[in-house]
Amino acid sequence: MLDFRIKTFLTVCRTLNYTRAAEELALTQPAVTQQIASLERDYGVKLFSYSHRKLSLTAEGRIAYQGLSAIAHDDEVLRNKMRAASFGASIPLRIGMTLTAGEYLVAAPLGRYLREHPEISVTVRSGGTRAILDMLDTNQIDCAFMEGFFDKSSYVGKNLCTERFVAICASNHRFAKEPRCLEDLLGETLILREPGSGSREVLTHALAARNLSTEAFTNTCTVESLDIIKIFVTEDLGISFVYEAAVEQECNAGSLRVIDLPEAPMSHDVCFVRLKGSLHEKEMDELFEAISAQQKRI
Repeated sequence: MLDFRIKTFLTVCRTLNYTRAAEELALTQPAVTQQIASLERDYGVKLFSYSHRKLSLTAEGRIAYQGLSAIAHDDEVLRNKMRAASFGASIPLRIGMTLTAGEYLVAAPLGRYLREHPEISVTVRSGGTRAILDMLDTNQIDCAFMEGFFDKSSYVGKNLCTERFVAICASNHRFAKEPRCLEDLLGETLILREPGSGSREVLTHALAARNLSTEAFTNTCTVESLDIIKIFVTEDLGISFVYEAAVEQECNAGSLRVIDLPEAPMSHDVCFVRLKGSLHEKEMDELFEAISAQQKRI
């Protein structure tokens, strides 16, 4: 059974607030403080520091967070396996997906995999890159498919595929001068995803590599839905940057077009991400290989 102090520690890590952690755990704040102090005595290190009225993890605390997150996840998986063995229940699998990766790149191969494995009961969670990583850290999901950036020292990541990241406009859009490079688009209105989304992070990094930012465009418009972005671009309200796979149908139908820029094309990896140090690494790797094989068949 997982030491309750570990659950308390992980809750404090997530909230960085003893009072809020106590409320979530239905404990008193002194009880939370005592459990953290007990864990610190066992490990012989300080796990948290408090400065300028702000709680933060120490270097040792960050190491503990990474290791104990994996232990909490393994405990949950073990409990689910034993329930399945005892009661003939289906095997739960909790997968996180960033929105673009999930809808346009992973859903179909995952569907094929699940059709071949009826014993698995899947729960799929969607969100931006930061939200998905938070779900991993707090044991709300077992693994994730995402196109955003992540700390490779804290997670294991495997490349599922590499997708072109392209500029798009309405099929009838007319430029004052046909663009030849990314800088030629700065006079346009840029329609982009919200902060924290993988697509926005990819664009931000691509612009930074050219010493640019989204503020360099004449105007910007932030939209949290890729489908709405495609509608806005179709209505010629601006241009956007998306994964090519996400607009394939619209380009084939003639409502959108990819802006061909002769310079080196932008691309980014869509990765399978899981916690480090899990006892179930072999099973997670087998899941990745199976879905990767399905993805290559599409």
